[in-house]
Amino acid sequence: MTVTLHTSRSAPATADADALVIGVIQTPDGPRVTSDAGEITAALALPDAQLAALGATGKAEETSKIATAGRLPAPLVVAVGLGSAEPGPETLRRAAGAAVRELVSSHSTLGHSRAEGETRGQRRIALALPAGTAEQAEAVALGAVLGGYSFRRYRATPVADAEITLHTSQDAAADRARVLAEAITLVRDLVNTPPADMVPADLAEAATRVAAGTGLAVQVYDEHELAKDGYGGILAVGMGSVHPPRLVRIEYTHPEASKTVVLAGKGITFDSGGLSLKPSKSMETMKCDMGGAAAVLAAIQAIAALRTAVNVVGYMCLAENMPGGGAQRPSDVITIYGGKTVEVLNTDAEGRLVLADALARSGSDAPDLLIDVATLTGAQTVALGNRVAGVMANDDALAAAVADAAKRAGEAMWPMPLPEDLRKGLDSTVADIANVPADRAGGMLVAGLFLKEFVPAGVRWVHLDIAGPSYNDGGAYGYTPKGGTGVAVRTLVQVAQDVAEGRLAEG
Repeated sequence: MTVTLHTSRSAPATADADALVIGVIQTPDGPRVTSDAGEITAALALPDAQLAALGATGKAEETSKIATAGRLPAPLVVAVGLGSAEPGPETLRRAAGAAVRELVSSHSTLGHSRAEGETRGQRRIALALPAGTAEQAEAVALGAVLGGYSFRRYRATPVADAEITLHTSQDAAADRARVLAEAITLVRDLVNTPPADMVPADLAEAATRVAAGTGLAVQVYDEHELAKDGYGGILAVGMGSVHPPRLVRIEYTHPEASKTVVLAGKGITFDSGGLSLKPSKSMETMKCDMGGAAAVLAAIQAIAALRTAVNVVGYMCLAENMPGGGAQRPSDVITIYGGKTVEVLNTDAEGRLVLADALARSGSDAPDLLIDVATLTGAQTVALGNRVAGVMANDDALAAAVADAAKRAGEAMWPMPLPEDLRKGLDSTVADIANVPADRAGGMLVAGLFLKEFVPAGVRWVHLDIAGPSYNDGGAYGYTPKGGTGVAVRTLVQVAQDVAEGRLAEG
């Protein structure tokens, strides 16, 4: 399905839509409609007490439906809870997402005009949520569009498209939300695509299409070029698959930029674990293991669309980790780009191997900031759960600054340490470093320490472990669907903006 976003400065009560969304807050005296919807409730003769009688409390993301009985052009009003009287951006995003998700779901009824709307191939939803400031408008617009997301490529029965109208004067903010939503939708679509239809060459082709449509420079390295140039990590991980690996390099330049950011994304299009085979249950969501590479691609698409004054280079490290006859074996020694050797003790710790190539390669780009993003470790979910990503860096202040950028962008990330005492566990008797330690303690941090070894000298580096937040295996909530989430895109875009504005302090 397609979700389109428009803005309107007309009074929400006059909206010709299938449904009209208003906000409800919690107060000590019961639920109360926000001031943005005063004209609507007046037309409905809907006092706050009646909302309570309908079961509304104002609790965040709670929805209540009210038939307008001809008193408004829209036949249905949906009251969505905002919680406190001064909801923040994330509350607004989630509220808008929850309301739109409810309205576009296959089980939703949009009043007596729904059949007419579906005949036109769309459902029309008007939003009268708080959107007076740019921050509010962007939050509501982004949450609404993302809440309407549905992956329908493999469904026999299509669903109607959604047309969303946000009543606000903040057109520029809505435009920015539209750019971000398109980028996040790209990641969701790529992650949700079954691995048989998303082998490394497919993902490289998708990157080429995005680059062509956005005016980005792109270069795709096939297995022969990877071997010629010494990308031993990507090659080793891809050895067990009939689908050879790829490395994609994408570049965005701005004529006024003085800083360069390099992004590197893990792109394991399917992770069986290789010869260190995963349990079958653990493989069911492993189509998401390319979420980091997809986030890098989408972030550069958004940065280019926003014309952010920073130069960005993106690396997508693409391989399929399979246990075929040519697969790498535990105890093999491989040579990463640049010459450092790795003893591979566990072939299921493969993401760090493909990223090592890109991190080492990034030195030729002279980055002012290097960020890798990866669905890297199960230990991340143990430490931080399924909704909070880990941030590690070779500078604690930098990790905190990126975590702050994530917070401002609306993504939950937490700065984590890289304790030097854990590095000893990666010592190898036959190579420069081993890919895993004997002790499983601190697995997320040890993976970060491994990657740190391949960061070019003097480069400021950040590692984002998004293993949990990249894929929602539970029920949908707010603007987050089941399946691929598109996490890290907003953070990467915000970091690029911070670099352009000189907000990220120099090391």
